[in-house]
Amino acid sequence: MKVARIRPPRSAAAGMPHVSGPLVRWFARVGRDLPWRRSRDPYRVWLSEIMLQQTQVERVKDYFTRFVAAFPDVHALAAAREDRVLKLWEGLGYYRRARQLHAAAKRIVADHDGAFPRTAAELRALPGIGRYTAGAIASIAFDAPEPIVEANSRRVLARLAGYARPLDGPRGDEPIWEIAARVVPRRSPGRFNQALMDLGALVCTPTRPLCTACPLAAHCVARRTGRAGSIPVKSARRALERLRETAIVMRHGDRVLVERRKPGEWWQGLWDFPREGAAVQGRKLGIVRYTVTHHAVECVARQRTTSRRSRSSAERRWVAIPDLAKLAMTAPGRRIAALLKPG
Repeated sequence: MKVARIRPPRSAAAGMPHVSGPLVRWFARVGRDLPWRRSRDPYRVWLSEIMLQQTQVERVKDYFTRFVAAFPDVHALAAAREDRVLKLWEGLGYYRRARQLHAAAKRIVADHDGAFPRTAAELRALPGIGRYTAGAIASIAFDAPEPIVEANSRRVLARLAGYARPLDGPRGDEPIWEIAARVVPRRSPGRFNQALMDLGALVCTPTRPLCTACPLAAHCVARRTGRAGSIPVKSARRALERLRETAIVMRHGDRVLVERRKPGEWWQGLWDFPREGAAVQGRKLGIVRYTVTHHAVECVARQRTTSRRSRSSAERRWVAIPDLAKLAMTAPGRRIAALLKPG
């Protein structure tokens, strides 16, 4: 059965093609000075866009600087061991991004001789690069007139067009992509797209947008109709599922047993302490609470001692407590490690 396309309001069409000029001039005056914007190197653009997915700009700055220092180009990243990549990513979250980044670097070196593909279609064939990231790289690094839709630009475009329907999933976003494709200019599309993101971050904010400071106020349907505070329409948030678990800190002298998270588990590839679903015996070290993918988890850490160490393997090993700092660990695992004392 053919599904009807949801189109943006026709009233948006007349004014929106003229937003590029005032927006880019505004960006020249007040655009953010971010470390990844000091070069149009596609490697740095790509790295920053992957790091910025579901992560705030201020948090990314230091990670980006450290990552580029360790892996200055795609060849260095492709040649790196995965555990080193994950260690540098530790604390940034959503570790699948790091593994896909590493896989894409290997693909770029193996299939493209280390040169980034220049079109959005080719970029999307790489691991971890979706529609938005491909558009960002192609427009910023290669001046391709590709549209982008991410959290900030989605909000700006929805308000400009007065689009007051929920934006849920790819199909719900499609009208915003159509608007984005309509307004992106052929001249300096990368600067325009960055300006669009900055406008959402600095002026067209989620709550209390600063409409009087907006360079596009004259074109904004939401402002003209008094709906800037209610657009975009928010969907009901999914309730958190609550879980309880026990982390077992098995200790032999100054060493503790850790295991690598398996494929399909949260934090795949990172090190952590073994888990049990039910209550178990052992000295209570403390409670670690965390949230992950719509789950709120209460984890009780309990310590046991053993007179004999089991055999280590690639997925399980005994590690001296001071050396835990060298491992790429899960967020709760790192917090449990902080509860341990040598000796």
